Amino acid sequence: MSASENFSLARAWLKAFNAHDVTALVALYAEDATHTSPKIRVLHPETGGRLVGRPALERWWRDAIARLPGLRYEETALTADEDRVFMEYLRHAPNEAPLPVAEVLEVKGGRIVASRVYHG
Repeated sequence: MSASENFSLARAWLKAFNAHDVTALVALYAEDATHTSPKIRVLHPETGGRLVGRPALERWWRDAIARLPGLRYEETALTADEDRVFMEYLRHAPNEAPLPVAEVLEVKGGRIVASRVYHG
């Protein structure tokens, strides 16, 4: 994929997430994609913070939206090349201070094969 196509993929990711369209969000991922996050590690320590496969990703995001119905991400920066996208955004959740987040999407064949979330 070109950097421009991966940039568009990241924009589609943010749009689907903010619309709480989990079906569209998960469709951007490969069947066996992985997703790692400090929040997963805290809420599901048995996973080591890592989810594998579309069904696990779908469960994670549906649960997050159910727990935090006002959850949304405000884009602050996107950088893309042929293999990955680096996204920076503010995480806005009800009754929480905005949290700066960095997330890396690794892309192969037009699908996200891995996503990694970083925040303090």
